[in-house]
Amino acid sequence: MVLNFAHRGSLTEAPENTLPAFQKAISHGAHALELDVQLTKDDQLIVCHDHKLSRFNKLIKGLIKDFMLEEIKQIDVGASFSEAYKGTTLITLDELLEICPEDIMLNIEIKNIPVIYEGIEAKLIDCLKRRNRMENIIISSFDHIALANIQKLAPELDLGMLFYYRILRPWEYAKHSGLTITSIHPNNVYVDQTFVQECKRLGYKVYPYTVNKEERYKELIHYGADGVFSNNPEIFVR
Repeated sequence: MVLNFAHRGSLTEAPENTLPAFQKAISHGAHALELDVQLTKDDQLIVCHDHKLSRFNKLIKGLIKDFMLEEIKQIDVGASFSEAYKGTTLITLDELLEICPEDIMLNIEIKNIPVIYEGIEAKLIDCLKRRNRMENIIISSFDHIALANIQKLAPELDLGMLFYYRILRPWEYAKHSGLTITSIHPNNVYVDQTFVQECKRLGYKVYPYTVNKEERYKELIHYGADGVFSNNPEIFVR
């Protein structure tokens, strides 16, 4: 079965990583969602990709970790997208889990680079357990130490190993990492048939990111990829 992820929700239709973006993706019939989590100053799990808030408002200086959740909730992240979403704010992981059906796969990426959030793994697991949402979840990260921490705390969770750069035999790295990896998530630009076949030979699913063009999508699926992360609703609803 091919499983395509709506990357940060339906981010071409609503501000990324917000309730409207995820609700759009769900309403389209997406079977899987991708999102990013960080920690606020008061250790709340906030759903946001960038570490800096200046992306939403250039007047706001500082990082996510410098602000309390209450302060972040006062920041309008929708107006910069369009007037229709004026007043939209960032959400907590709790808020997303509240509206997300359990049959939708969630890929939760721990945004641990360049900021290292000490203890984020335990807080993430606590949130999932509190919401009874330990199934149909993939925890991914470019920080493979974070994945090791997740495995130690909750070995039942599926782990996705993210790669940005082109490295030698990443499937061998995954195999010898000491981690029980379920899937490999590579930058799609260097994924070819050999890459996919070698990963699958070792038992790893392959989910390249971020694939928005139909031609490239078909090529990757032909190689044997198990799905992709995409901003394109025509792709992620399949």
